[in-house]
Amino acid sequence: MSNLPMEVVEMLGQTIARVVPVTIVLALVFSLLTHFWACNPGTPWWRKRELVTDIVYWFFVPLFGRVLRIGLLVLGAGVVFNIHDADALIAFYDNGHGPLSELPLWFQAVLFLVLSDFMLYWLHRMFHGGGFWKYHAVHHSSEDLDWISAARFHPVNLFLGTIIVDVILLMAGISPNVMLWVGPFNMFHSAFVHANLNWTLGPFRYVLATPVFHRWHHTALEVGGNTNFAGTFPLWDVLFGTYRMPENKLPDHYGVDDQATFPQEIAGQLAYPFRH
Repeated sequence: MSNLPMEVVEMLGQTIARVVPVTIVLALVFSLLTHFWACNPGTPWWRKRELVTDIVYWFFVPLFGRVLRIGLLVLGAGVVFNIHDADALIAFYDNGHGPLSELPLWFQAVLFLVLSDFMLYWLHRMFHGGGFWKYHAVHHSSEDLDWISAARFHPVNLFLGTIIVDVILLMAGISPNVMLWVGPFNMFHSAFVHANLNWTLGPFRYVLATPVFHRWHHTALEVGGNTNFAGTFPLWDVLFGTYRMPENKLPDHYGVDDQATFPQEIAGQLAYPFRH
């Protein structure tokens, strides 16, 4: 327990070392692409009103996710599999376990992407209703929607979304090594669908989520905010009747109903659900 602060500091350093170069690449790529194919011409992402808030999320979310995933995997191994020794934990999770770990690694990665996206589709729909919306509203509060808005998630939303889904699939036996493939893909694709681009990918719009597809989801509820819940594969929206991609029309005007009073700084956004 005495080493816990140092381990967290070490994780912070590792996270920053990984995120900084990726962030620079994404910034350059999407700045160039937006210059030619902007969905909503106007203020560039580096001049958006809540840039500092989004940058804090951009670095906080990977660290929060990593610490919580490791903690839940350790807890799960102890409660479900009665494994408590550190070396035994490492050996148990190192290459996965059970039947799923025997599949080719590339197939495990594909399986992870499909199963996680299916579960997240339904969890996403859950967060658009009842008492869950106040947590998810933080993600929808960005008016200047762009690639760096991708990480704006309340910790409760993260915990009951990607973190819990990842833990379930890894505890089921899929090797953590798939994250070497899945992690970079998810990070790039999440930035891609939030980017200010007018791309629909034509006939492939049903195969992979695109910026226009996801930007419709960030519009007002009556316009498209209750559609396009899939994070990666629009097939789920097609199958369950929540797909929306109007012809010859692009989305605009993003945000939430109480945008005028919604906190712009991260502290206010983290407290927002508990005040409502």
